[in-house]
Amino acid sequence: MPDAPAQQGGSGQPDPHRWRALAVCLAAGFMTLLDVSIVNVALPSIQGSLGAGPSQVQWIVAGYALAFGLVLVPAGRFGDLFSRRTVFLVGLVAFTVTSAGAGLVQSATALAVVRLVQGIAAGILNPQVIGLLQELFQGPERGKAFGLFGTTVGVSTAVGPLLGGLLIQVFGTDAGWRAVFLVNVPIGLVLLPFAVRLLPRAERVRGRKLTLDLVGLALLAVGVVFLMLPFVLTTGQDDEPLRWLSLVPGVALLVGFVLWERAYERRGREPVVPSALVRTRSFTGGALVGIAFFAGFTGIFLVVTLYLQSGLGFTALQAGLVQTPFALASAACSGLGGRFVNRFGRQTVVVGLVVMSVGLVAADLVSASVQEVPGAIALSACLMVAGAGTGLVISPNQTLTLAEVPTEVGGVAGGVLQTGQRVGSAMGVALVSAIFFSGIASAAGGGRPDSGGGRPPEAVQALFGDALSMGLRVSLGLVLLALVLALLDLRRRKHSADPDAGAPHAAAGGRHATTPAQRGPRHRRGAPTG
Repeated sequence: MPDAPAQQGGSGQPDPHRWRALAVCLAAGFMTLLDVSIVNVALPSIQGSLGAGPSQVQWIVAGYALAFGLVLVPAGRFGDLFSRRTVFLVGLVAFTVTSAGAGLVQSATALAVVRLVQGIAAGILNPQVIGLLQELFQGPERGKAFGLFGTTVGVSTAVGPLLGGLLIQVFGTDAGWRAVFLVNVPIGLVLLPFAVRLLPRAERVRGRKLTLDLVGLALLAVGVVFLMLPFVLTTGQDDEPLRWLSLVPGVALLVGFVLWERAYERRGREPVVPSALVRTRSFTGGALVGIAFFAGFTGIFLVVTLYLQSGLGFTALQAGLVQTPFALASAACSGLGGRFVNRFGRQTVVVGLVVMSVGLVAADLVSASVQEVPGAIALSACLMVAGAGTGLVISPNQTLTLAEVPTEVGGVAGGVLQTGQRVGSAMGVALVSAIFFSGIASAAGGGRPDSGGGRPPEAVQALFGDALSMGLRVSLGLVLLALVLALLDLRRRKHSADPDAGAPHAAAGGRHATTPAQRGPRHRRGAPTG
């Protein structure tokens, strides 16, 4: 029973509750994405309170990201087939319960296990957000909705260290890390009744037999696990090179998944990922831009936090405050990006990537030359520029990537898109942190990263500044890769037979108007050609 269109009484009118429903979706999405980054600043407190060892700490962080990425596509498919509202509610309840469990556990092993289950709950909940946005909004309104969603993604990632540091500052070392998880509980309890009331219900479709491709789901799930595992378990110091061998079966399983899906669909059945979605060039192009961008975007906060806390001796709260301008600029420009994309299309993303690259180049120069508090202030200003660019990338790219995707597969499209983002994030964090730590280890002559090999404070700051510069250059390289992919997509769109192909306005023609042939001749003025 796929979801019905978000219309009032079948009259073709938009759902009158759509903006309030959007607020519920964004709040839920914010919680799940926040937990990717907020726990980083709480790790020293968790180690001290629960006596967590390195392996347990690794699973507390990595287990959430791994489970999150694992279930995104299957959960999106379930939502498309049955009811996004129902799956959303299940995910919200599960995330609230597991957040309470994470805040109340008494051992590090128990926390690692609960974090795995919490990641599954987040992965169930998150693709329904994109599916519901596809369902509730059309045309320019969809661009605005995805602009707000882009704000949510950028701010949740950037504000995590600040909120975590603030909670630890207020509640103390022992109780502060528990508050990092428990803060989700009252939010979830408030959201639940609003979700029940405001989210659109599914409509039964009689005479249609619904099937679920269990073999395809299994191949995809195990393949994603093998692919993500070496990245999410990295320490930044390659002391376990054999873990990279898991990439071989991961790639093999994903190739097997593609072959199985093609054969399954040829038999007239519904695959996990419809071939029409993969053949939609606006979707595949935008997904590749998203993977490269998130690989460069996510690693920035880890190395900046390490630099500020271990290199400059800042508290968790102070480190969070330095990164706050990034979040604020990203939030401000995400709203602009949601409006600009309806007019300028892919050019908006290109401009955003250029602005972000300028901010990262400036941050690189600052980190290598200015130290102590003046250096932190200058770094914060550079991050603000990078944040402005981020706001012009995330939401416009989401809008363009999903513009030609039919509403009835919006959930699985969102799951595929976010799985790529999660894999990209894991790869980027692994690569950037490895370069960061290797730079410290080589310059410190094998000394501990937090000691600088017994050097004086000024030398330690310079050491961490050089390492941060190296890490930022890796992030810059990944962002520039995203820029190249965006320019290629822009060129393809300009040379397309239909100038409107892949533009946000394409979605305004209705849930089935998904291809140039189906939409007919161009009929709108001012539609973006990029």
